[in-house]
Amino acid sequence: MDEYERASADLKNLISKIVETDFVKIVDTETKDDDCRSAQTIISHVMNSGYGYANYIRDWFSIPKNSPARRLYTQNEFPSQFDKMLAYNSETLEGKWEYTDEEIMKVKMNVRWGPQYDLEQLLEHAVVHILRHRRQIEKFVAAGKISLSNS
Repeated sequence: MDEYERASADLKNLISKIVETDFVKIVDTETKDDDCRSAQTIISHVMNSGYGYANYIRDWFSIPKNSPARRLYTQNEFPSQFDKMLAYNSETLEGKWEYTDEEIMKVKMNVRWGPQYDLEQLLEHAVVHILRHRRQIEKFVAAGKISLSNS
């Protein structure tokens, strides 16, 4: 969770600097992936996916799921809603912090995009997912498609 939170802090910092009108602007008209057209669709995808990862784990451990419905998030609500998603993940892992490698390897989840992950692989994927999409937004900034505020 430490690395998940670190990656999340970097993403939240970047999103806080995006000029408000650029947050919702469609910057990739070529992609076939609706989740990657704007900063808004990207962060909403990352957040919705974060709940999805926790729900895979909750399914394995028969923990009730109470994640919100998938939706688009506004720039203003993003930081607090992202923190709620992180808390949901942390709650999901309660009582599992001291798992041995053997116990971690026993947890198997078949994810919708194909592979089977153990607990560590799924959590690593969650961290890299945030990093990958933060980098995607940074590339839009570097290309001049998204502007950052000076503050």
